[in-house]
Amino acid sequence: MENIEILGFIAAVLTTGAYVPQVYKTWKLKSTKDISLSMYAAMFTGVLLWLIYGIHYKSIPIILANGITAILIMFVLVLKYKFK
Repeated sequence: MENIEILGFIAAVLTTGAYVPQVYKTWKLKSTKDISLSMYAAMFTGVLLWLIYGIHYKSIPIILANGITAILIMFVLVLKYKFK
């Protein structure tokens, strides 16, 4: 594995992992009143576009990071709708 791929995996873990505390807190408190729907909708759209980009270039770090991040963001969006 090339050093640049390792860098990509580290970046993927950090950026994807950044969403885990928000998902956990939202699930635990069952509250989404302080979460911006427009920010999460825009982020979800961007992440899906990055996922398509990663698939096109067959970049595993980009595919994994954005696939997992899309799932985490979708989870927060579902909770946003559920806990209105």
